[in-house]
Formats: sequence, C-alpha cells, structure tokens
Amino acid sequence: MQYIDAFNHFFPKPLWDKIQTFAGAGKNIGKRMQNIPCIYDLDERFRVMDGVENYRQVISLGMPPVEAMGPPNAPPELARLGNEGFAELCTKYPERFPGYLASLPMNNPVEAVKELERVFEANDGAVGLQIHSNVNGMPLDHEQFFPIFETAAKFDRPVFLHPSRGEEMPDYLSEDKSRYEIWWTFGWPYETSAAMARIVLSGLMDKLPNLKLLAHHLGAMVPYFEGRVGPGQDQLGKRTSTEDLSHVLRDLKRRPFDYFKDFYADTAVFGSRAATVCGLEFYGVDKVLFASDSPFDPERGPGYIRDTIAVLNSLSLAKEDMEKICFRNAQKLFRVE
Repeated sequence: MQYIDAFNHFFPKPLWDKIQTFAGAGKNIGKRMQNIPCIYDLDERFRVMDGVENYRQVISLGMPPVEAMGPPNAPPELARLGNEGFAELCTKYPERFPGYLASLPMNNPVEAVKELERVFEANDGAVGLQIHSNVNGMPLDHEQFFPIFETAAKFDRPVFLHPSRGEEMPDYLSEDKSRYEIWWTFGWPYETSAAMARIVLSGLMDKLPNLKLLAHHLGAMVPYFEGRVGPGQDQLGKRTSTEDLSHVLRDLKRRPFDYFKDFYADTAVFGSRAATVCGLEFYGVDKVLFASDSPFDPERGPGYIRDTIAVLNSLSLAKEDMEKICFRNAQKLFRVE
C-alpha cells in the first residue's frame, strides 16, 4: 500500500530560526513545538518517515498561525520564509514530499492574495493552502477574506482548515482563561466546526461552487452531530429571538446538511477507531484522505502514523476503497503522482 500523508506539520529551518528570535516563541503552543525535534529537524523527520514503507508527506506549518507568530508587520515575511522553505524541500526531496500547503499572512489579506498567487503561479510544489479556523479572532466568512478563497478556487487548489484556539478564550464567563487544556481537547474540534458552519451558512460555498475545502480531524464534530447539522439545522432561527434569521435558509441554494457533506476530511483522529468509523460513514471513502497529524503523538513522530494505519487495516475495507483513502484521493485532490 502507498500512503500520502495529507496533513502533518514541519517548520523549514529558515522560518524556525527566525521565529526563535521572537519574544514568547516558547510560550504555550510554542512550548509544545520546542519539545518535538521531528517538527524542525530534517534528519529526525526522515528517520520517522523511514519507519513506514511507501510513505510520503504533504507538509504544512505547525502552530501557531503565521499571523500570530510575531509582531504585526512580520507575517508576510514569515509566510514567504515558510513557503520558500517548503518549496526547496519539495524540489530536493520529491520522493518524500510531493507537495506542501502554503501558509498566508491572513491578517493582511492583500499580501495573502499576492503570496498565494505567487506560489501557485510558480508551480513550486504548493498543492493547496492551510488556513486556521479564525484569524486572530475574526471569522473566516468576513468579507475581507473572500479574495483568498476566490484565489484558491481560481487555481482549483484545496483549502485545508486547521483549528486555532488558546487558553485566553475561557470556557466559562466567570473565568478569564480556559483550564486543563480544555481549549485544545474540546475547543479545537469546536473551532473547526464553527468555522465550517460560518462558511456554509454565510453562502460562501454558493458564491464559489468549485471551492474545495478539507476539515482537519475527520470533519471535527460534524459527523458525530449529523442530526444537529441535518434536521436540527433545518430549523435555523427557531431558537433565536434577538434577530431574524429566516433569510438564511431561504438564501441558500441547498440544505445546510448538503454543504457539510461537500467538505473533504482526513483520518487524523489520534488513532481512534470509533471516530474513524463515524467519519467514514458520514463523508464516504471518496472524500477522506489519509493523514496522521504527525509528529504530535506521545512518541513525537511515529505513533499517530502507525496507529492510523492500524485503524484503517482493522476496518476490512475493500482494496479499492483503502487505496482511495491512503493515496488516490490525495493524488486527485492535489494533482500529484
């Protein structure tokens, strides 16, 4: 079996070195990155990859988002450093990295569009782009971000949604921060699901019908909450008295449920068989791509790759379906061999 790992993370050396000079580089999620050599050490990365036969990775940056990495004027340079570093890796090691997901300075939409056009026109290995579930607290359906989605659709390249949320967003109004890392455990799946809902209900997918979107971690909460995004969402506005939402469903061309089914998803669910079964049932084998979210397992690299493959092997899928998930869907979506 071949494997194209569609969603895993790495920092090219020029970008990694640059962000080490910023104050707070080792704070919170940055602390997590500092303690995982596989996310910045290429030799360690190769060692982990060599543990799986016929295995390649489409690489993308780790957290935090580019727009939150440094001072306000830094993101355009950081995005370019990341993208140029990835392009170099893809050129030098095509047998390992068939492509990368571009990163953008999302807090500067004009520069973000320029960078996206640059990497796609350069044909330098960028096979899609990674954006986060909010842009420094702003929702993705804000009009200033529309040109970014429009550019992705123009080049027929997929947009991968990665969750982003920190402890500064409390779980209770009586507190000033999230405790026990609830912001990650439950906050990140919520973040992705909320971003998906805003994209769907804002009508973005009607405006850009050819736009391809992938929701990280097997569509986050959506498959498990099929009843809520289906019959529940069909009653949108019935629970709200502070504003008139009757126009939302009327303005959409289809049921909200149908748009949620149009997302792609990946297998990065930390080795959970139950979640994998649920996600595959919801999206179907044509919309799911193999992904590990390496190197964030307790072993700092190989664990989630191995566990994800083991889960897929346990499902007794038809050979054709297994091939779709493991590499053929990625080949088609990314347009790679």
